Amino acid sequence: MTEKIDWLVVGIITSAHGVKGQLKIKSLSDFKERFTEPGKRWIQKDNEPPVPQTLLSGYQRPGKDTFIISLDGVKNRNQAEELKLCKLLVKKDDIPKLKDDEFHINQLLNLQVKLVVKNELRVIGKVVDLITGNNTLIVIKLNKNEKNVLIPFVKEIVPEIDKKNNYLIIDPPTGLLDL
Repeated sequence: MTEKIDWLVVGIITSAHGVKGQLKIKSLSDFKERFTEPGKRWIQKDNEPPVPQTLLSGYQRPGKDTFIISLDGVKNRNQAEELKLCKLLVKKDDIPKLKDDEFHINQLLNLQVKLVVKNELRVIGKVVDLITGNNTLIVIKLNKNEKNVLIPFVKEIVPEIDKKNNYLIIDPPTGLLDL
């Protein structure tokens, strides 16, 4: 019987870099060693099964959340271009240990979203996506109308995350959830 492996997307290949097969990758991880320390990674194109790959080297672009990496077997720009928009993966259990009150941003996916209404916690939707950049946004699919809303991921709006019980609580400003 084959074992099901859960994957964690740590980056997206955005383009080729130069002519020697280097790749520019947008980081979705807080751990730069995922792109700088040589070792085993996996590449996934669309929804195909992940393919093992060896990271040879990498460095962060100054002031950016992008890295330039070299993968074994990717020797020229044409080979690098074929990997554009592929995901860089690690096994989900290959995550650095965190303190009890810390979490990985991807652990927010599929959490129930609760809101205090008349002194009662009500489930109003679930986290369906994350948008990272200068500011992280969580995408919540609302139960009442199946619409997606973007919520800034800041302590004032998302004051509590309960990983153990699989939910987060939001306290949005008036009008933020109105569509």
